[in-house]
Amino acid sequence: MNMKASPAESPGLRLDIQGLRAVAVSLVVLGHAGVGGFGGGYVGVDVFFVMSGFLITSLLVRELAASNGLSIRRFYARRALRLLPASTVVVVATLAGSRLFLSRARFEEYAGDALSSALYAVNLRLAAGGTDYLAEGSPPSPFQHFWSLAVEEQFYLLWPLLLLLSWRLARRRRELLAVPLAVLCLLSFGLSVAVTESAPSWAYFGSHTRFWELGAGALLALSAERLRGLPPRVAAPMTWAGLACIAVAATVYGNDTPFPGYYALLPVLGSVLVLAGGCAPSRYGAQLLLSRGPLVWLGGLSYGWYLWHWPLLLIGPAAMGIPPGTTRVRIALLFCAVALLLAWVTLRLVENPVRFHTAFRGRPGRALRLGVALSVGVALIAVTAYAFPPAIDSGSPAPSLRQATATAPDPQLRLRQLLETSATSLPSNLAPPLPEIKATRSAVYRDGCHVAYDSTSTPPCEYGDPASRKVVVLFGDSHAAQWFPALNRLAKQRGWKLVSLTKASCKAARVTLRRFDGPYAACDTWRAGAITRITALRPALVIVSSSDAGDPMYPEPDLVQQWTDGFRTTYDALGASGARVVALLDTPWPNSDAVDCAAMFSLRLDRCASRLPEAIRDPSRRTATVDAARLSGVTVIDPAPWLCTAGGNCPVLVGNTVAYRDDSHVSEAYAEAVAPVLGDRLAEVLASG
Repeated sequence: MNMKASPAESPGLRLDIQGLRAVAVSLVVLGHAGVGGFGGGYVGVDVFFVMSGFLITSLLVRELAASNGLSIRRFYARRALRLLPASTVVVVATLAGSRLFLSRARFEEYAGDALSSALYAVNLRLAAGGTDYLAEGSPPSPFQHFWSLAVEEQFYLLWPLLLLLSWRLARRRRELLAVPLAVLCLLSFGLSVAVTESAPSWAYFGSHTRFWELGAGALLALSAERLRGLPPRVAAPMTWAGLACIAVAATVYGNDTPFPGYYALLPVLGSVLVLAGGCAPSRYGAQLLLSRGPLVWLGGLSYGWYLWHWPLLLIGPAAMGIPPGTTRVRIALLFCAVALLLAWVTLRLVENPVRFHTAFRGRPGRALRLGVALSVGVALIAVTAYAFPPAIDSGSPAPSLRQATATAPDPQLRLRQLLETSATSLPSNLAPPLPEIKATRSAVYRDGCHVAYDSTSTPPCEYGDPASRKVVVLFGDSHAAQWFPALNRLAKQRGWKLVSLTKASCKAARVTLRRFDGPYAACDTWRAGAITRITALRPALVIVSSSDAGDPMYPEPDLVQQWTDGFRTTYDALGASGARVVALLDTPWPNSDAVDCAAMFSLRLDRCASRLPEAIRDPSRRTATVDAARLSGVTVIDPAPWLCTAGGNCPVLVGNTVAYRDDSHVSEAYAEAVAPVLGDRLAEVLASG
């Protein structure tokens, strides 16, 4: 984000803009630190987008008016001097910190993020990664905050050229100057609204859905001359109303808000009002607050503070040995304070000395060469880091879990023995290696059979022996799909036709769930269609499983009864097909991302273990599932004994296999390894039918 420009570069020495920068970056930092009441602090980025569009366009228009042209070379030279010195320092420092303290299993991913950050393309990488359902629960990248800078620079690849072209075409009719940008903004806003619903990660990180926010500031800059004539009785209330809009968005919005979409209008409108009203300064406007010395000072450090705070929030706790996702707010605020100090040091020792050095004065070629050198240098460092990831410490070999359960006369007894004797160090024969666990995708994901949030289709996904007359169905959400490797192995061994019907975060119970701020209607439609299809299949067996996460859109006073009724309705409908129905309860959840924790504490895996009953995500949901199964005559299988000892300890490593892939899902290798245990239970169910 363009948080770096000095107040002297804005028209009329706008100290209030520096103060608005301070407000925006403070919202972002408080939101990221987890301070209560600032769940929508991310709207500070939208404020920065509008300010950036306003300031940069103001500079471009002044240059156009003075010389009747633009030096694109000088424009990009200024951008390079302002942004690249500080960002280069932060990217290199963050990469070094990631190597030392963050998950070694994800270091190659972090190096890729560093490379894309250096090339201002990390937003596209994050958007693409966000479409991966299994990546949703993973800790964020320490480079994630560079997405906003990438969006800005992608906008400024287009906007100066478009402005110059518009200026020349509208030489005699300046009122037409804004028309191309206005059209671009309308298209971008339309895409934002549409894509927020269908592809949230692309809506959030995509430049095509964010251009309208920078464009709003640019359009305001094109009207700045007229706005200077606003009467004080109009300008002053505008600025306070704008601050109120920003404050409401920051405090009312949260992680469940479908953002940006329509919701981005509020912080964007607020920013426009503050900037527009400030074009005609008045005694009682928001300048009274925003032009105060402390806010102006903080606004001058906003760029560096934004760059430093996010990696410190992720790397700092890890350096202290705090597991991911468990940092307390006061510790997070302490690291944010350290980030502010680093921002001040960076400004004094890096940003200003480079930006104002006489070697670059009036020499845009040199500035551009420096920018290219810095970007190429960071890219080379990132590629080298990717090629030489850090080693993960390990201990002595452990028994092969897959082999042990496959050859044991009593697979469940052997599994329990391995659980009781699980090592506290990663074994040298870990299978698969830690960095490969997250990258592994079973066929239901590779084939698109795990249906995405907005889809209601039930694709014909058949595995095992497709010609078999014995049909087994797997039905539920991703916590059902996690058992696909086990069932696929059993289907191949026992001659079943396995049909997989799973959908992201869609519970088996007939209960309308909340998604963002509205009902998860696509889930209800898909569930009904899936049950109809299962009835037509006339299966011998239906295995039903759901995560215990998720809340009803319309909660009833007795939630347990609501869930019981919802599950019973589904179980009765499935039983009407003539199939034997098995309710596979949700698995115990690890305390944090198991793979990342194992990478951080590879010789102290006991620090990653969870315990029963705390590891049960929602005991009341489990009660409802069991009650519904009893009332419907459905068999219940509890996988907790496959993951936890009799004493309630739930290790992340069993034999030579990590049990989980993230903070809730069983790993592919573990699910396949316990297939004989699941197979014995299912054989009992089929025999009883």
